[in-house]
Amino acid sequence: MYSESKLSKAILDKLPVPKGYLILIAVPEVEEKTKGGIIRPDVLKTKEETASIVGQVLVMGPDCFSDPDRFPAGPYCQEGDWVMFRAYSGTRFKVGGKEFRLINDDVVEATLSNPDGIERA
Repeated sequence: MYSESKLSKAILDKLPVPKGYLILIAVPEVEEKTKGGIIRPDVLKTKEETASIVGQVLVMGPDCFSDPDRFPAGPYCQEGDWVMFRAYSGTRFKVGGKEFRLINDDVVEATLSNPDGIERA
């Protein structure tokens, strides 16, 4: 889970505050090596981050999941949850070398108890 221990204060201070129905997502870092010990080149790591389908909800805008017609059962997620969304969703950006996204509330497709081992097919 991302926390202040994983994200430095310098990074946290630079992150945008989502407005409206937007959600700020932290994308997990791509491992330097594969499970087989092969070192991933930077180009491949960037492609994998870009195509990521999981992330952790850091901050939710004030209007997230507020439309009862679209979300009759209430919010799909809350801050701190790991969520799944479509590859290439949202506005991608980096702060301090770490990738983040701003996604719409209706892009969240599932919550996960543990993102380990989830890969895009």
